[in-house]
Amino acid sequence: MRGTLPHEAPTPARAPAPAPVPSPLPRRTILRGAAVAGALAAAGPALLRTAPSAVGASTLVADTPELHLLRRATYGPTATSHARIERIGVNRWLDEQLTPGSIDDDELRSMLDARFEGLRWSIAGANSNLEAFSWDLMFDLGVAAIARAAWSERQLFEVMVDFWSNHLNVTNPFDGGWNTRHDYDRTVIRRHALGSYEDMLWASAQHSAMLIYLNNAESSKESPNENYGRELLELHSVGVGGGYDEDDMRMSALVMTGFTIDWEDAIFVYRPSWHHTGQVSVMGWSKPNTTGAGGYDVAHSYVRYLARHPSTAVRIATKLCERFVSDSPAPALVDALADTYLANDTQIVPVLRRLFRSAAFKGSVGQKTRRPMEDVIATLRVLGFRHDRRGTDGMRALYWMLNDLGNTPMGWTPPNGYPDTADAWRSAGGTLARWNVHMSLAAHWWPDALRMPPLSALVPDPLPATYGALVQALAKKLVFRALPSAHRDAICGFFGRTLNSPLSSNSDVLGWRLPYLVSLILDTPSHLLR
Repeated sequence: MRGTLPHEAPTPARAPAPAPVPSPLPRRTILRGAAVAGALAAAGPALLRTAPSAVGASTLVADTPELHLLRRATYGPTATSHARIERIGVNRWLDEQLTPGSIDDDELRSMLDARFEGLRWSIAGANSNLEAFSWDLMFDLGVAAIARAAWSERQLFEVMVDFWSNHLNVTNPFDGGWNTRHDYDRTVIRRHALGSYEDMLWASAQHSAMLIYLNNAESSKESPNENYGRELLELHSVGVGGGYDEDDMRMSALVMTGFTIDWEDAIFVYRPSWHHTGQVSVMGWSKPNTTGAGGYDVAHSYVRYLARHPSTAVRIATKLCERFVSDSPAPALVDALADTYLANDTQIVPVLRRLFRSAAFKGSVGQKTRRPMEDVIATLRVLGFRHDRRGTDGMRALYWMLNDLGNTPMGWTPPNGYPDTADAWRSAGGTLARWNVHMSLAAHWWPDALRMPPLSALVPDPLPATYGALVQALAKKLVFRALPSAHRDAICGFFGRTLNSPLSSNSDVLGWRLPYLVSLILDTPSHLLR
């Protein structure tokens, strides 16, 4: 710890916001996608208007325990992951995912290390190797997060990284994160994603990215800034309704004074001379707090208290239930998970284990929908896309695709993180945008730098005899079950056919119109469901 006063924080030149990115889709592509959506809306209102919550879950998704777990605990089932979980069983698969170090992920790690070298830099390394105030490393972080979600074998770990990135949100990119945000991801979120929440919360309280983002780096006893102290209570721990009042919030900010950075290199430093001294108390916790030198340990005691508070346990349990079970989780499950959290010293794995083995989880088929990023990643996974053979152009194109959908990794600007309920993402414009993405990916129009197996590999051999049978055969490969009859009939109608129309090997639906058929199946609520 350093005790000298810093220089005044320099006012960094704002990195220019990225110029609006023209859509890489040719005009004909956009019109084709719009035509698909328009025809679908006209021919099959059941696909356009039917929200998953309004339809019996069993009519939309498979109700096998294996597929249900894959939909919730990964970024989307693949033929390979489905075959594996059926072979080894739900319990063994879950045990593997909860111990990610046991899963070989060397191929992805080697690719990321080679193409995103800067993500391994410390803050000091970024200072030495990066042009000051460049946003390059922050964009690399977002692109790498997409790659990890799409291609990591440690799927549940990556899902939990996303969960904690939202809970302890430091938006990416942001002006003050040019040399710190990548390190926050590695040393706070990824290091503790399946560990102790107490350790994660304390690590975040000492990280430069968080301190800059929520202004605690400028908070001193003479001029306390209340942003971080407030969010530490409201968002990071006990939550609104957790039992604190305005006095607690102000005291929380005073406890954390002195947690700042060295303005020369953006590395965390505790400054005793900046720390407020005197009796402090928040929600039943209190300390004499007599010296600046002892303020670091006082703050540690406070953060530890918050991490172990019963209201924090309920808040963490509620958010985990909202992520994995339902937009409106049952209080009994929340209470059971909160008890598990407290009984296991804030360790996350026992909480997840109890969640996934609960009757509430097993009975929650059809109660969650995918956010746009999850939709895109699930599409990549089920179509068998792979990352660029060389370079990063395709992966970077995915980032801008998600930017257009309003859901880049870690991209939520306010400190509360992306919402995780269906209503927050439901709109006609958002639906059309997702449909156009499905079409672009199925046709391999853009990003064309990504590798994709031939779409014809999805067509079964021998060839189904009818259009209806073809739709259902492809649906079983793309959404892992047959479609409800209304959705199947709507898709057949788009091609001017009925369920029983004969299918021949020279039918255009097996040629240039095959991407349309695939994208229409991906447009159904069966694919939208998490």
